[in-house]
Amino acid sequence: MTAFKTIRARAEKRKGGPKALAKLLPAKPDPKALARLGDDRILAEMARRVFCAGFAWSVIETKWPGFEKAFLGFKPGPLSLKPDEFWDDLMKDTRIVRNGAKIMSVRANASFVRDIAREHGSFGKFLANWPSSDEAGLLELLAKRGSRLGGNTGQMMLRFLGWDGFVTSRDVVLCLRDAGLDIAETVTSKRDLAKVQAQFNAWAEETGLSYVQISRICALSIGENYTAEKLESMMGGDD
Repeated sequence: MTAFKTIRARAEKRKGGPKALAKLLPAKPDPKALARLGDDRILAEMARRVFCAGFAWSVIETKWPGFEKAFLGFKPGPLSLKPDEFWDDLMKDTRIVRNGAKIMSVRANASFVRDIAREHGSFGKFLANWPSSDEAGLLELLAKRGSRLGGNTGQMMLRFLGWDGFVTSRDVVLCLRDAGLDIAETVTSKRDLAKVQAQFNAWAEETGLSYVQISRICALSIGENYTAEKLESMMGGDD
């Protein structure tokens, strides 16, 4: 495998030097801040990522105040107790994107968040205590116990919540493959995800960087070389 210092040097060259690259890196995530997040904000981010999947993010962001009102502030307890009629009415609610499967995922995830909170004190505390060295295990749990939280949706949810993990975006995977990791062009199998996890663990130990920083450097080291201005408009958490 290529040493990470080589990948970082390539990213620095593409972005105008070490200082220019440093400005494009996210801050190291704060587990304490994550632990303080309310369960309503966890559920809201789950819903936001589910609705953004396969849809124009700008549309979801524009309508988001309506989502907050329609879903009662995303409070897991009250939502998980709402009758079928409440959810049926949401299918006709113009304040939100009326996708039946995604609307019902909020109902399922309200129960999921509530259950995890009962087990661990809060969902934020649960996430804050889960090690970055086992993101693969966390993603498996999200896919099994949550609704529509598998794959990239789960990764992006964790990223936007402030959990320290990687995202297997196109450029990150391209970087890993270029560095010598034997994985598919799209990481979907447990086998490939385990390989990605092991490599990020090795690079984290090698560099002392957070997983989000390693993920971002990988993405900036290869593929389309966007300008700093373009990157700023794109980087809401994605690599």
